[in-house]
Amino acid sequence: MMDTEETAEDEILPSPVATDDNGTELYEHFRFVADKGQELLRVDKFLVLRMQKASRNRIQQAAEAGCILVNGRPVKSNYRVKPLDTVQIVMDRPRYEFEIIAEDIPLDIVYEDDTVLVVNKPAGLVVHPGHGNYSGTLVNALAYHFRNDTEYDVNDPRLGLVHRIDKDTSGLLVVAKTPDAKTDLGRQFFNKTTKREYMAVVWGIPSPASGRIEGNIGRNPKDRLQMTVLPDDDPNGKHAVTHYEVIETLGHVSVVRCVLETGRTHQIRVHMRHIGHPLLADARYGGDQVLRGIPSANYRKFVANCFDLCPRQALHARTLGFRHPKTGEEMFFTAPVPSDITAMVERWRAYVTSSTH
Repeated sequence: MMDTEETAEDEILPSPVATDDNGTELYEHFRFVADKGQELLRVDKFLVLRMQKASRNRIQQAAEAGCILVNGRPVKSNYRVKPLDTVQIVMDRPRYEFEIIAEDIPLDIVYEDDTVLVVNKPAGLVVHPGHGNYSGTLVNALAYHFRNDTEYDVNDPRLGLVHRIDKDTSGLLVVAKTPDAKTDLGRQFFNKTTKREYMAVVWGIPSPASGRIEGNIGRNPKDRLQMTVLPDDDPNGKHAVTHYEVIETLGHVSVVRCVLETGRTHQIRVHMRHIGHPLLADARYGGDQVLRGIPSANYRKFVANCFDLCPRQALHARTLGFRHPKTGEEMFFTAPVPSDITAMVERWRAYVTSSTH
């Protein structure tokens, strides 16, 4: 199953209907309510009769992966449906509106073997189809990459991406090529044994220079496209912890290293805003405005030029570490900071140098 990582898609995902044993959020794809006169019938047979193009084998695989719920609880294929039972098929991603089409989209593959694949996602590439992005996504690219692999089905919930990052966040993601690999990696994310480090550029200079941000994250009741830190007693908030360290100060902005202890939608973006330091160019959370410095005409023009260099939130999933699900070997990968963030940081360095002379 999939960890909800630092982000889901840049557009907020629909609300999940359940959570699995690893803490992964699950989204409803299909729902059926048995009639009052329903005879006892195995759930796999029950679903085959109600779903077009769904083989019994595929349904049994979904049950094995914990993706079939009856009255809100996961069941196996031999569960016997009773009158008025509510049967749901859930997955760790929202429902795709269309069949996944393999598309020849370039992939920056950092590592691949017969069990896992690690990819460096560029900014601008949506991870999953949906929200108006029904093609041109990372999943479409993976479908093309695995087009000749008879063991990999892009629609199989037991395979695929183990976590997500936003459309406009760049960096490393791991893909599971076997059911056992996805289960094992999902458990590592849930148990917080993976190593995930992000590089961000934020407004201002956080004080202290390193620290721990703790605040329950949930959907913003005033703006459904935003997440926010909610009061501790709000049942809609989910526990979230981010560790940060200032790496470099550049006048009115800072380069910050962020390490995730938990994985929540938009976690770094929300937490940094919460402590008063939104990410540069993050339009969703106010970072696309001049938030520090005297707003003279020249300074505003300089900041606008910086945003032109990096017209997206300045956030990069720089490192990813995990234990190989098959060999047990500790794996660690690093993706170079992309040129758009690098160019913007260089511009700020030049600005600081010129301002001190």
